[in-house]
Amino acid sequence: MRAQSKIVRLAAPATLEDSSQLALLYKAAGDDLRLSILRILQTESLGVLEMCSILDIRQSALSHHLKVLFNAALVSTRREGTAVFYRRVFLTPADPLATQKRAILEGADRLPLAGAVAARLLAVKQARERHSLEFFARFADKFKENQDLVADSQQYAGSLRDLLQGLALPQEATVLEVGPGEGDLLPVLAQSFARVIALDNSSEMLGKARRALAARGLDTTVKLVLGDTSTAVARGLRAHLVIFSMVLHHIASPAQAFAEAAQLLEPGGCLLVVDLCRHHQDWVRDTCGDLWLGFEPEELSNWAAQAGFHEGQSQLLGLRNGFQIQMRLFHPQAPHA
Repeated sequence: MRAQSKIVRLAAPATLEDSSQLALLYKAAGDDLRLSILRILQTESLGVLEMCSILDIRQSALSHHLKVLFNAALVSTRREGTAVFYRRVFLTPADPLATQKRAILEGADRLPLAGAVAARLLAVKQARERHSLEFFARFADKFKENQDLVADSQQYAGSLRDLLQGLALPQEATVLEVGPGEGDLLPVLAQSFARVIALDNSSEMLGKARRALAARGLDTTVKLVLGDTSTAVARGLRAHLVIFSMVLHHIASPAQAFAEAAQLLEPGGCLLVVDLCRHHQDWVRDTCGDLWLGFEPEELSNWAAQAGFHEGQSQLLGLRNGFQIQMRLFHPQAPHA
């Protein structure tokens, strides 16, 4: 396996060579519906049918506006099996129109989200969550077997332990793992830290983690909480380290998960994300219940930046079956004086 210390490389600022792209950009911004599309894509990747439902418009009309936004390089696409999802572009210094695009996107973000639109957007995310929960309710007994087809935890366990030890967190630190699955990582955490919280919105998987801990005599040392990061924020849970280990691709809104993780961290804490890099093996949707086919490193970087994190250590680990895992550390931005 090969480690890579730096994932994102920023290009030098570019020069605008002609006016055509600038004209397309301002044409795209000059329409109320297109601004509404940019608004609902603020932190989400959404499919065409999802956006039709949220905005209550026909697919033919939406497709026209998406094409205009795509041609103006305000949105980009990613394919998830047979479905195509849209998201806002990630701005870089290499884009000669980055300043103008940022102004348009920030302007769209200041637009109020109508109550009906907000309700339908929430309904779309809840439908995704129900799909994930229904999968784990049906296939909890086979989940580990199926998950090992993608990435056996033992293939990256050593690198993960080394990374955790390198954090040099005090032994009295609190660690919160989101989506612990059957609890493979929990014994390692329980032996290293005074307080461990396991947070999972699947009662079936939380039960498996409980039984695995009991078999090791650790069932009284780990606090099991049923719910998601929204639940943890509402309950006022706090931790010095929040871990998403091979769970982000099951979460309906990864951007929201980053934002809520930031609220859960104690001062000086950090967020650790271990997940698949972008891939095209669509069979994992039916076999493992994946909502997302991995993530580009830039996607995680963008969501982290939106949530107020800066990047720390990172590694890329190649697995024998063609999948690749990224281990990413993120630290909250220091508040300005």
